[in-house]
Amino acid sequence: MVLGSHRDVALYRVTFFFGPEPVEGRPDVLACVFNVKKRSWKAGIQISVEMRTDQLAGLQQKMRLADRLAKSLMALDPQERPHYQERIADCFAQAVCWCKLDLRLQAGVVQENQRIHVDELSIELDQEANNRADDVLAYILGELDLTPDHSGPSSC
Repeated sequence: MVLGSHRDVALYRVTFFFGPEPVEGRPDVLACVFNVKKRSWKAGIQISVEMRTDQLAGLQQKMRLADRLAKSLMALDPQERPHYQERIADCFAQAVCWCKLDLRLQAGVVQENQRIHVDELSIELDQEANNRADDVLAYILGELDLTPDHSGPSSC
């Protein structure tokens, strides 16, 4: 599933590769890796996107993620819920890393493997992720094959 994209980002084909994985020597940092291919390139590149765990936690709270997923989780068998709750954290990190990657792609990237460091684009990401909260939620629900809750407004 692809998160909502901006016009400049459409020049790239992005696929999630793996993650989140802990960054070696940094217990407070996770990274997701994406394959990125621009139409004019013969081959794609890999971009590792780093995120601080405290920034992820803050974004989860700001987006009210637990509240927005509560009804979908309640529809599950109680014995299955812990597995889904573990996966939600991973899917959330993937979606937010994807938002951060999109911010970088808007500025353009060179055709070489690279890393978006943990401290890059942090301020911009807070705003971008909040603006795309519905996309982030849809990504999580889609990855986990959960039914969205349409009972009320979805504003953040």
